[in-house]
Amino acid sequence: METEPPLFQILVNQKGWQEYEVFKRRYQDAARELADLEGPTSLATAPPPEKRQFVRWVHGEVKTTPRTEARRILQFMFPGVPVGRLFARASAMNSSPGLREARESVSEDQFDYGAEDVVMAAANESARFAARAEGSNVGPHTMEQLEADIRRIVTNYPNRPVGPLFREVRALRNRAFEFLEGRQPPQYTRDLYVAAGVLCGVLANAGFDLGRYEAAETQARTAFMCGELAGHNGLRAWVRGLQALIAYWDGRPHDAVRLAEAGVDFTPERGTAHIRLASIQARAYGQLQQATDAIAALNRANDMRDQMTAGDDLPGGMMTFPEEKQLFYASSTHLWLGGNQHLSDAEARADEAVCMFEAVPPEQRRLGEMSLARMDLSMARLSRGDLDGAALQVYDVLGVNARRRTESVRKRVQQFGRHLALHPARTTPAARAMREAIVAHQEQTPAELPHGGTQ
Repeated sequence: METEPPLFQILVNQKGWQEYEVFKRRYQDAARELADLEGPTSLATAPPPEKRQFVRWVHGEVKTTPRTEARRILQFMFPGVPVGRLFARASAMNSSPGLREARESVSEDQFDYGAEDVVMAAANESARFAARAEGSNVGPHTMEQLEADIRRIVTNYPNRPVGPLFREVRALRNRAFEFLEGRQPPQYTRDLYVAAGVLCGVLANAGFDLGRYEAAETQARTAFMCGELAGHNGLRAWVRGLQALIAYWDGRPHDAVRLAEAGVDFTPERGTAHIRLASIQARAYGQLQQATDAIAALNRANDMRDQMTAGDDLPGGMMTFPEEKQLFYASSTHLWLGGNQHLSDAEARADEAVCMFEAVPPEQRRLGEMSLARMDLSMARLSRGDLDGAALQVYDVLGVNARRRTESVRKRVQQFGRHLALHPARTTPAARAMREAIVAHQEQTPAELPHGGTQ
């Protein structure tokens, strides 16, 4: 009777990592990503197993468990499967409920966030079959499916919790990388680089939303490189905007201005990428208290909006810059500049942005961006003594952010709490209630990646 293979062999075969050189690259990639996510930085250079060790793992010839570094990396590569069970024979599945569950979780492509993700896992399995059936590394059906998946992701991203979506995006990005490592027909190479760049951009945005700025910047650099290799100005301009946005939220407004200016060098055929760059510059100039430059940047954004042609070079969704988002970037700029007129302008722009966000059907709302617009509105109202008006916005933000946490919203709520603590009306019942709600919210579990996720 033939001996059943260990679970490790089943997993690497399913993932297409059965060749040592392929597994070695995946192991090194995982080590770098885990170092970015959790540290220490030395983990990025952890040596992969030697080929003879890999062969022993594949055949289940394991006498001792791997060392600490290797255990962490393997757990990261095969989330949900304890390392101690990774080298067990598959026949043990029939007698061990835990191993049966591990195998089932693998067959569902590691998606364990409810019925929707199970359905998407099944769809992904069908897509992979179709890719194999085309008889080449990449064909028209494969590209059509990849582009459809990307459109769905960038459309859904602003309305879904960041963590559960992260793993799906990462798996799709890895698939795009694998296609590029193969031998695709030349006409598909550019499209694959654009797809990989967009997916790295989504992961960078997710890392930014989760407060992992260093990892987000690493992803953004890779996204920009893909844009360079594809010669895609829309992607390069968008990524420069994302890099500028990360710098802005990381308290580096000079870098934000510089990166946004660098993005202007890449002129898309159409779309909103340059409007976004000018709006980010305006906020950074506002943070620097350079009022003339800030207002000039806002005016450039308005002029470009008036002259904008329909359509976009990118797949839409989170990669577009709608008017309501431009409005709340303007409100943030006016808040930074301060003074009665700027505060009045900030309130007007934020109020208009919130109304536009609310006009969208609930399942399509950009929850994080709407929350940031509400925080701008609450800050403007607090500044003119309207505690009730501010509270109305703050409580709405706390409710939304409890379901879809992002670091930017957390920072804005924290900033509002500091201003409230210094406000003349801080001892009133309304102010005390708001401060207690903010403290309770901040003490809740912060936004996290799903187990095994990274930038």
